[in-house]
Formats: sequence, C-alpha cells, structure tokens
Amino acid sequence: MRIKQISVFVGNESGRLVEMLEPISQAGIDIQALSVADSADFGIVRMVVSDTEAAVTTLRQAGFILKVTEVLLYEIPDKPGGLMKSVVAPLARAGINLEYFYAFVASEPGRARVVIKVSDPAAAERVLAESPASG
Repeated sequence: MRIKQISVFVGNESGRLVEMLEPISQAGIDIQALSVADSADFGIVRMVVSDTEAAVTTLRQAGFILKVTEVLLYEIPDKPGGLMKSVVAPLARAGINLEYFYAFVASEPGRARVVIKVSDPAAAERVLAESPASG
C-alpha cells in the first residue's frame, strides 16, 4: 500500500527533536511510525502520521524544512526471518533497490509493519503482492 511519509531535517543539537515533536503533539497528530537517522550536523526524522497535511502545516509553521515522499507500507509476519523472506529477498531477486526501510510491531500479535522506500514502487508492489510470506 502506498502512503505518505514526512521527512524533517533537524539540526543535530540537544533539544531540537523536542522542538519538532512538541507542535505535532499539541496539534493532536498521532505518530504511527518513526525513524531517525543522523549525521554530524543534522538528522532526518522520517515519520508516518495520522494526518499528513496537518503535520506538514504544523511543522512548516514551526520553521522546519521537510519533504513529503510516497513510500510503501506492508504488514509482515513478526517472526525470525519475516522481514527477509517477505520483503528483502523478493525485492533483491527482482532487482529492485531497497533505498531504506524501518519496521515496527503491529497491534495484531504476530504481525509487524514495514515502511519501505524503493527504486521502483510499482514493480515492488507487484513483487510483494506475489510474495507468499507477506500475507
């Protein structure tokens, strides 16, 4: 399933993440998935939220630079090898580059969800729809 992800550029300094998350919290926006990657000078906070448009407006009003990207969301088995068998191996066999991903446990026991950014979303959707382990 295709969804919208917000990537926020945050200075790599103490308290800056609080400054980014506080307005989202005050606006009543639920963060459903989150990943933080850093470098020496800045971090990239990638997140899926309950209301993308409201979060974008809120973050821009707070002075943050951000980008909205279309990514894929899949539910996979939450067991050893689940990610590899359901997502990573099928995409590799199809020659689709997995640019980045982050996973989180779903509310249903035994299931997890993975947010993926790939080189070819349409091809990835076809491959993952055919993957027997992804159901």
